Amino acid sequence: MHMGSKSMHTTPVGGNVFEDLGFEPEEAAALKAESQRRIADMLAIKDSLMAELAKWIEAEELTPTEAAALLGVTPARLADAVNNKSAKFTIDALVDMLGRAGKQVQVSVR
Repeated sequence: MHMGSKSMHTTPVGGNVFEDLGFEPEEAAALKAESQRRIADMLAIKDSLMAELAKWIEAEELTPTEAAALLGVTPARLADAVNNKSAKFTIDALVDMLGRAGKQVQVSVR
């Protein structure tokens, strides 16, 4: 049995999905701003973790193959991390890789 789905509406790039969902313009703008802030925060955390991985590899003078083996990932996966392809990683995956590198990740809440 094939279950298809049909999209009746798509929000254009730069549009506001919250407005499209029926929120009042002022509330939709606030929701969009908050979601963009949260996304920026998550990307900043990922960028910081990936930078730490790259620093570790450089400090240890490891080849990509050596580093990947120590981290338990493929060289291609490691390349994605050191090339800041943050969309391909969860924060948990990056923290796990740093743990395998002998790094301790601490979380600070302000």
